[in-house]
Amino acid sequence: FADTQFTGSPRLQELGESLTSASNRILLFALSDADLRRFMVGDQVELRRYMIAVTPRSMERDRVGEAAFKQLTGESLLGLGTPPAEKDLVKYLDSRQTGAVSLLQELRKDPDVVSILQGARSKGGGFFERSKYMLSSTSWMLVRGKALSLSVYTQYDDPADLEWIRVTTARWIDEMKRLNSR
Repeated sequence: FADTQFTGSPRLQELGESLTSASNRILLFALSDADLRRFMVGDQVELRRYMIAVTPRSMERDRVGEAAFKQLTGESLLGLGTPPAEKDLVKYLDSRQTGAVSLLQELRKDPDVVSILQGARSKGGGFFERSKYMLSSTSWMLVRGKALSLSVYTQYDDPADLEWIRVTTARWIDEMKRLNSR
């Protein structure tokens, strides 16, 4: 992945902003290297996989303790429900309303990291031209007293996409923790 901020592109900035609340500050909006190369030469981007890291504007200057982090993650996950008993991802998403984002799995729950996997079904078009399913992970991390949210997105065509998002999410969490433990 490569950060898109250096391009200064309003189109990419708008796309990144559409993925998060206006109450968040975007720290990183990244596309796959292939998509960034396509964009830089004027070709259409595929947007099969991308990610965004944000921090809440209201908390960016203050030190966030474990209690405030727990409250933040609790509020952000409120109303998501429980992961489904149905193990067939396509069957489950097909049973849900089109466009409804559904909790699929809790990936990690530690005092300083909470990570979930979500999915949605679309009518097609836009980001969903090739696939009618979208997966995303959202991970809240407490990093050196700051709250950080990392979201990873992928279109879902087969089980390899599910494994990719799980591995990528875990790798980014572990790498952020490693880099900030010094």
